[in-house]
Amino acid sequence: MSILKGVGVALVTPFNEDLSVDFDSLTKLVEYNIENGTNYLVVLGTTAEAATLSDEEKKQVIGHIIKVNNKRLPLVLGIGGNNTLEVKKQIEEADLSAFEAVLSVSPYYNKPNQEGLYQHYKALASTGKNILIYNVPSRTGQNVEADTTLRLAKEFPNLFMIKEAAPNILQYFDILRKKPEGFSLVSGDDEYTLPVTLAGGDGVISVIGQGYPKEFSTMVQLAFEGKVKEAYEIHNKLVDMTRLIFAEGNPCGIKVVLAEKGIIKNYLRLPLVPASEALYAKIKAEMSKI
Repeated sequence: MSILKGVGVALVTPFNEDLSVDFDSLTKLVEYNIENGTNYLVVLGTTAEAATLSDEEKKQVIGHIIKVNNKRLPLVLGIGGNNTLEVKKQIEEADLSAFEAVLSVSPYYNKPNQEGLYQHYKALASTGKNILIYNVPSRTGQNVEADTTLRLAKEFPNLFMIKEAAPNILQYFDILRKKPEGFSLVSGDDEYTLPVTLAGGDGVISVIGQGYPKEFSTMVQLAFEGKVKEAYEIHNKLVDMTRLIFAEGNPCGIKVVLAEKGIIKNYLRLPLVPASEALYAKIKAEMSKI
């Protein structure tokens, strides 16, 4: 599955003023990323505000991205939740013919222990589908510890990759040091992308990357080539923006960037709200520097 290497972007869902899905802007977003070096696209992740989309809207978004992409980039589909049997059923019943893999977040709210997390992903692995583990403790309330990830990686080959977004970068390094051959780690934290890639990671599933695909994909490619100084020049250029876009939650910040670039309109669905005037001004000022 080395095809999922480099910069994957977790696409936003653009909305119109009436909060219907803005398919014209979604087309622009996909084309912008394809034209500027993004390596693969992640559909219906957290950044897509998938929790606020109806089942019919999800089908429409999936179909639209498949059509616009037209097999140019690999696709990953987000299917996750805190009801293991339901997530398993959704994965089994989904038409994954256009997708390389499923990205499945660890169960949120329930706060299972490590054995529960192991059993959850064991159940998903039994579908036989290619699955990315997604660990994001800041959203789920529970960390998938390195030992649990490694246990899963060694036992289930179709759990072939983790999108790691733990707040402790040492956890990333522990997985990279001990992982079995054929298992990959990508950063789920934009700011950790460069050090994690230099340490042996396969890049990132990014939020900022869809706003600055050329810069971010160049940075990751330089890291693969061992050109550390040049890669850090790009990292340092983008790091303040990376922090700003998450200052009031995701995806309100990246939607400001994309709106200012004329790709989408700046609308979000409740319970999320657009960036404050103060944050909008800061992001706009930082964009002018970049």
